[in-house]
Amino acid sequence: MTDRPMSGHAASGPAVKEFDPWSAAFVADPYPAYEALRAAGRAHWFEPTRQWLIPHYDDVSELLRDRRLGRTYLHRFTHEEFGREAPPAGHEPFHVLNDNGLLDLEAPDHTRIRRLVAKAFTPRTVERLAPTVQRLADELVDGLRADGGGDLLARVAEPLPVAVIAEMLGIPPGDRQPLRPWSADICGMYELNPDEETARRAVRASEEFSEYLRGLIAERRRAPGEDLISALIAAYEDGDTLSEQEMVSTCVLLLNAGHEATVNTTANGWFTLFRHPDQLELLRAEPGLLRDAIEELLRFDTPLQMFERWVLDDIQVGDTLIPRGSEVALLFGSANRDPSRFPDPGRLDLRRPAADNRHVTFGAGIHYCLGAPLARIELAASFGTLLSRAPGLRLAAEPRWKPGYVIRGLEELLVSW
Repeated sequence: MTDRPMSGHAASGPAVKEFDPWSAAFVADPYPAYEALRAAGRAHWFEPTRQWLIPHYDDVSELLRDRRLGRTYLHRFTHEEFGREAPPAGHEPFHVLNDNGLLDLEAPDHTRIRRLVAKAFTPRTVERLAPTVQRLADELVDGLRADGGGDLLARVAEPLPVAVIAEMLGIPPGDRQPLRPWSADICGMYELNPDEETARRAVRASEEFSEYLRGLIAERRRAPGEDLISALIAAYEDGDTLSEQEMVSTCVLLLNAGHEATVNTTANGWFTLFRHPDQLELLRAEPGLLRDAIEELLRFDTPLQMFERWVLDDIQVGDTLIPRGSEVALLFGSANRDPSRFPDPGRLDLRRPAADNRHVTFGAGIHYCLGAPLARIELAASFGTLLSRAPGLRLAAEPRWKPGYVIRGLEELLVSW
């Protein structure tokens, strides 16, 4: 933690006290607390995590693009220079994996790796997956229908994006079972103040997933295929290629980021539709609204509620000076409900035009989600297939929210018809 003084401290007033990310009630409905934060100001000091909470759309959007902030500070400072403690040595496998991925890199490393990855992860690659995505969605929905219902999260929302990413990477079907548990354990480290047991699981998953991918990369070097790993090995520009660690970290990031958002948007989105039956009936009556509807569901209840960044040089947010060495928590869920950007933001409106629905769910700036086009294809396939093949789908039991706040999703979503 930094020992530098925090300038312009906002008092931990009533609005900040409503922000309680470890409370089940808050996780179930954080939006009243966000409204209070927006009304109370533009930057709020949150002592439990020693972060500045940023709740307004314009500030979140601007700070996502501001190069005075970064996902890491190690390209400019040591831990000591930045007033931070180095992570425990026992956590190193997680940090090696995480710190070499696009999500936590800054220029020039981020620029170089994203350029090389983009040569393999092209729009054409994504578009070629569309028939596979639709086939998988059809199979999963037909299986759920044949059983008369079940857990939509476990039966459709989770397996679809995992299968798609595995197919893209060229992971054999018999090797795919550990992918979701590995991802869940690694993503536990993105929650606020993770405990040592969470870190232990993340380290183990990082080691096991990395070892598996190194073996797969070695196989593809000997016998290249039509998969993304083979394309990453072949990616080349001006004498530069990806290192083995960069390839491993890229593959893990594609799995983690490429399916966490899709899984939770699918389940959270259907729960939202069940709670807004008029909008669900509208979508069933007018399937042509699906594109707009998906963007509205991404805005209305975003699966990634918070995105953290380090302050590399002093910044000013409103009348608050936030000094170098601080950490800001950009509240995506609050930004997406900001009335200054979205008319009547607390109302689910599936007719809200996608072209004007500029939510921050996929981020912005250099860290804008590389997999956003694939996520949209997956969401269109899963929602579209469920709407057409299970028109009587209904909620069978009130779901519970997982305890995590940063990546926010349901434990299960039981449905029937």
